[in-house]
Order: sequence, then C-alpha cells, then structure tokens
Amino acid sequence: MTVAEAPAITPQIVADHGLSPEEYDRILHAMGREPNLVELGIFSVMWSEHCSYKSSRFHLKKLPTEAPWVIQGPGENAGVIDIGDGDAAIFKMESHNHPSYIEPHQGAATGVGGILRDVFTMGARPVANMNALRFGRPDHPKMRHLIAGVVAGIGGYGNCVGVPTVGGEVNFDTAYDGNILVNAMTVGVAKTDKIFYSAATGVGNPIVYVGSKTGRDGIHGATMASADFGEDSDAKRPTVQVGDPFTEKLLIEACLELMATDIIVAIQDMGAAGLTSSSVEMASKGGAGIRLDMDKVPCREEGMTPYEMMLSESQERMLMVLKPGREPEAEAIFRKWELDFAVIGEVTDTGHMVLEFGGEVVCDIPLGPLADEAPCYERPYLSRDEYKAWAQVKPLGEVPESTDIAGDLLKLMASPNLASRRWIWEQYDNRVGADTVQPPGGDAAVVRVHGTKKALAITTDCTPRYCYADPYEGGKQAIAEAYRNLCAVGAKPLAVTNCLNFGNPQRPEIMAQFVGCLEGMADACRALDFPIISGNVSLYNESKATGGGSAILPTPAIGGVGLLDDWEKSATIGFKAAGEHIVLIGHSDSHADQSLWLDVCHDRREGPSPPVDLAAERRAGECIRKLIRNGLVTAVHDCSDGGAAVAVAEMALAGNIGMTMTVVPQIPNPGAILFGEDQGRYVVTTNDADQVRQLANDAQLFAVPIGTTGGEALTFDLVERGGSQAVSLSDLRAASEGFFPKLMGSELTPEF
Repeated sequence: MTVAEAPAITPQIVADHGLSPEEYDRILHAMGREPNLVELGIFSVMWSEHCSYKSSRFHLKKLPTEAPWVIQGPGENAGVIDIGDGDAAIFKMESHNHPSYIEPHQGAATGVGGILRDVFTMGARPVANMNALRFGRPDHPKMRHLIAGVVAGIGGYGNCVGVPTVGGEVNFDTAYDGNILVNAMTVGVAKTDKIFYSAATGVGNPIVYVGSKTGRDGIHGATMASADFGEDSDAKRPTVQVGDPFTEKLLIEACLELMATDIIVAIQDMGAAGLTSSSVEMASKGGAGIRLDMDKVPCREEGMTPYEMMLSESQERMLMVLKPGREPEAEAIFRKWELDFAVIGEVTDTGHMVLEFGGEVVCDIPLGPLADEAPCYERPYLSRDEYKAWAQVKPLGEVPESTDIAGDLLKLMASPNLASRRWIWEQYDNRVGADTVQPPGGDAAVVRVHGTKKALAITTDCTPRYCYADPYEGGKQAIAEAYRNLCAVGAKPLAVTNCLNFGNPQRPEIMAQFVGCLEGMADACRALDFPIISGNVSLYNESKATGGGSAILPTPAIGGVGLLDDWEKSATIGFKAAGEHIVLIGHSDSHADQSLWLDVCHDRREGPSPPVDLAAERRAGECIRKLIRNGLVTAVHDCSDGGAAVAVAEMALAGNIGMTMTVVPQIPNPGAILFGEDQGRYVVTTNDADQVRQLANDAQLFAVPIGTTGGEALTFDLVERGGSQAVSLSDLRAASEGFFPKLMGSELTPEF
C-alpha cells in the first residue's frame, strides 16, 4: 500500500488508535500537516500509557534514584548497580498483565522473554528470573485456566531459555477477577566496563536488525495494554505476542558474543511497540535522527506494510547501531547462531524518523514530539482525607477474641494467600546454571555470582490490601517488606525495581492511590538508603466485564536486590535442631487491622494499615544482618502476612521440627498478638538468647524469647486460658500444601 492508497484519517480512526481529539491536535501542530496512517500508528504507540508514561511521569520524578553504588538509574533498558570487584548487577521488572489475561500462556511467556531482553541488552548474562502474580478469587470460573496458563508460560519460557526462576509471589483477591497481574523480573551480571547503552550516535553509522523475523503478531499490543478491558477482551487475542524461548537463547548467546568485541555503538530491545519504540528511543537518546529502509526488514509473512512492520511486537528481536565497516563481522556471528541479520538503515543528523518503502517516503516525523515532548498529564487526585472518605474502610472497633489458636492457624495456612506455592515453583527450573543457593520457599532467593563467594539476594513483594486502606503507608510497607526479606537472608539491600499496577488514572481516586503509594515508597527508599533504579508503570488495570469498571487493588510490586559478601553465610527460614530458643525481635502491638487473620478467620477487612517506623525498620535490618554475620542465629524469618504465629509455622514446616510457645496471661488477646501484623519484626532461632537480646536491645529493639524448638507439633501453652493447644506438623503440612493441588486437580509428591 502506497501513501496515496492509505485511507484518509478520520475521527474514528484517531479514536481507534487510542488518541484523544486533543492529542490529535497536538500531532497536527507537531507535524504542521495531517499525518498519514503509518505516522498516526507510530504516534499512537509512542503516546500510549505503556510507552510514554504520560499519566505517571510527573510523579515518578519524586522517587530517589541515586546512590554511590548506582551506575545507571531509570531511563535505560534496565538499572545497573556496582557489586564490587568489577562486577555489576543489572535488573528490571515489567508487566504483561493484559496479554496474560487474554492468552495466559503466551502472555506470561513473552513477559519473561521481554524482561530477559531488557537485561541482556545491557551486556548482562541473565542469572535469575522472579515474578509477582495476582489472581482473582480461586472459585472464579476462569481462574483455574488463567493460573495454569500463566504458570506454564513462565516455566516453559524460563526453563527452555536456561535461566532459573528462583522465586516470586502469588496472591488472590476478588479485585483481580477481571484483570490479573503478571509481573516478571530478571537479574543479570555483567562487568562494569562492558555495559551497553541505547543512545544512537555517529552520523552514517549502520542500523542493524537481528533476531527473529517480523510477523503480524502483537500489532497494537502497547495500545491494548493502555486501555481497560470490556466484554470483548477475547477479541484482542491477536494483539498478544508469540514467544520462542529457543530463539531467545540463541539471541542471548549471539549478543553476548558480539558484546565481547568493540563493534556495538548502541543496542536496544524491540519490546513494546517493537521497531517503533526501539528506533525512536535510540535516536532520541542520542540526539540524532534515523532513516530506515522498510524493504530490508526481515518479514515472515507476505505483503507486510510499513504500518504493520513498525507496530508489530514479534518477539526475540533487537536493534543495533554498529561501527561502520564492521557489519560483516557482526553478521558472521548472528548467522552462526542461525539468526536473521539485516542492515536496515543509518543514523542521521536530521532529528527526524524517516521511513522509506517501495521507493517513496512513507513517514517523516520529528523525534522530539514522539519522545521527550510526548504528552505529560498531571491528573487530578483526591487528598488523603478525600480518599479515606471514598475508600470507606471501616474502623476495626472491637478486636475479635480467638479461643482456638491452633484452629485459626490451620485455617490461615490453608488459605489461598498463605498456602504453599510448591505446586507452582516445582514447575520452574530453579537450579539451572548451578548457582542457586536458596531456591523458592524462603524470604529471598539467593544466587551466587558465578566463580566468586558473592551472592545476590532477590525478592518481590507488596501488600495490596494495605495500599488500598492507606496508599501512603502501603507504599512505605512495600519497600520495607522487600528490605526486610533481603536482610532476613543476610544481604545488604542495595536497590529496587518496581512494577506499579493501578487502575484508570483518569479517576481521581485511582490517581490518589498512585500518588500516595509513590510518596510512601519514596520516603521509605530515602530512609532505608534503598534507591529505585528501574521499573514499569501499568495503568488501566480494570475490567468493565466484572461489573461497572472495577479496578484492581493498588499494587506497586517491588523487586529488591541485595548483596552477600559470602553466600555460605546466608540465613534460611527452617528450624535447624531441637532445643533452640525462638526469639521475636521488634515491637508487637497486636495490630490486627487489615490482617489476614481478621480477613480469613473473621471475614472482616477493617481498620488502618499497620504503620511503618522506618528508623526502627533500618535498625532492625542492620541488627539482623549483624546477628547472621556473627553466626548467632540458626534460622531467620520476617513477620508479614499472618504475623508471628504464621512465621513460626513456616519455619517449623521448612525444618520439619515442631516447637512449643508459651502465651503468658498478661497478653489480653492471644489471637491479636499472635496473628497481628505489626511491622519491622523478625523471628530467629538461637543457642544464645541472651546475646541475641543484648544486641537487639543495643539497637533499641524489643526482643523476647517466645518458645523452644522441638517435637512433631506446634504447641501453644495458653497459661491460665484453658491449657495447651497443638497442631501436628503433618496436619499443618496437609493444610498448607493442599490448596493448590486441590484447586488445580493435581497431586504433589511428598516433600518428606
């Protein structure tokens, strides 16, 4: 189709491309004329929420992004931190929410493939994958299909590409019935002197396309990801990309081989918006222009138009700028790995994107309006008081009394949000590469830096019900929880990536959630010296199909990375031996508000989110790391969902050793103290409780012995409250591990 044969631009075509009339007027002003269909398509994807961050950029500037160990913060394919000895860790988290709801297997698989490319594009060999998943209520008629597809997609892609999936999180809530969340994170390791960036420079330098051929899959994927769901979500299935992990493996090896030379000037993954976003971002970052010959783009389908080529999101593709004259060397590498290689253009000094096809210019757009000058909206949002009135979170009032601690614990451990995830992570290869020190099941995964004593600790976390009840406190808690998870294995927390999942930003209550969470996150990052170096924003996560525009819970998923100087000194959660002291570190105030215990055992979701004392959080983390470093503790676990009782139960199951806990009569409400979710707390086991308490007290932290390990049951001695209650490890394990096999209709092999 020539430019002359293309349809005229009508208001309906503009609307179909996700552009408002006001945005189209901006395009007319920027172009000085009416765009053709190719140019309109390019504007539509570059100005989508997914690519332009037009509703979030204003507030993202509030996040702290710098530290002495940060080499590259937000703005590149992934963030980079210095981990010593000439090594760097490179990591990022991104969303693939809408595609995974429409086609769960391919949506999740290509989410993994995309985040892998973001990391190895920077010169890193990927060493670990993580994920953060949110599903709707388990009995929803579509949920079993979604869970099965997403887990198979993540496992299938990661297993085939040869990168271990070492952990993550999975939660359930009715709010995700019509819009699940699939957030993928990759961590890689590179040398600090071999990090690659995306800015295209050098007028006349060749622009090279490598990887797979371009097809028609994924066209308008970025635009689809920037709108909410209606009743016709299945009709959007063609916008979901199709992945090939075996080609991705070849692409990783070919790129890393080329990166060992001095040929590459710039490199960019073809992610959302495909060839459009990669070429625009490379040229705009380098302050250059770009010319592409669309006749030279490798295509796998007949008769593809420039519009389709530019908007396709076919997977396993990269764009590079090479040094002139070095093309044959680069081509030889990619041909060896059986990948496409084509010189498709050159860097110019025009400041424009110019596309040629069939002997004519089919696109000529100034790059400024596409990138740095894209729309940036400061959307209206509710004040904290206005939001509180809108959210209508009931005050807790009287805290329920529990007379059956053992029964409540069993019910909690069998509930969807606490039950064992073993059914999921057994489908992931978490050992490939032979560097996984701690696999899924603990507070954080631990992966060795190959050939060294160092290890990276990695975690993902967020508590959306806290973020809904109080976005500011929920944002603080999400960062603090990730910090706590890293400290619990003995790692020094270094930096954060995030995936900010929210509903429609044009609703003031949703923007209040977004702004509140970001402000809480920013304060926590500053207090904990834990900067944010990369991330992703995913908006419009709501579905009209579930009943009138219901939004997900605000879910700012946090990916944290920390460093261990010696992986052999990392801590784990399992009890190690009988007769050890169990010590609770951190202040307990029976905060039952918004707790899982209140929700699961009493069917109430009430009260404020638990407050986070950031100064105490930092002192606690530093104390725990010191205890681990000095060999004073044998097991460590942070207290989070379900409080201290659930933390102890998880430690007992991990070590297959029971315990006895004495609940003194001075405690007015045993249920609230055992299941309350006060923040900044850890449970440790030790053979020297006095020294542990002394170090905690020196750090101005409350510490108290709460029990002793041993036996084949968890026994709660309720002094003067009706004697002891006990639950056997076998019953506890059956409760914990029964949920997923029953839901998915499959059996687990016994762990012991």
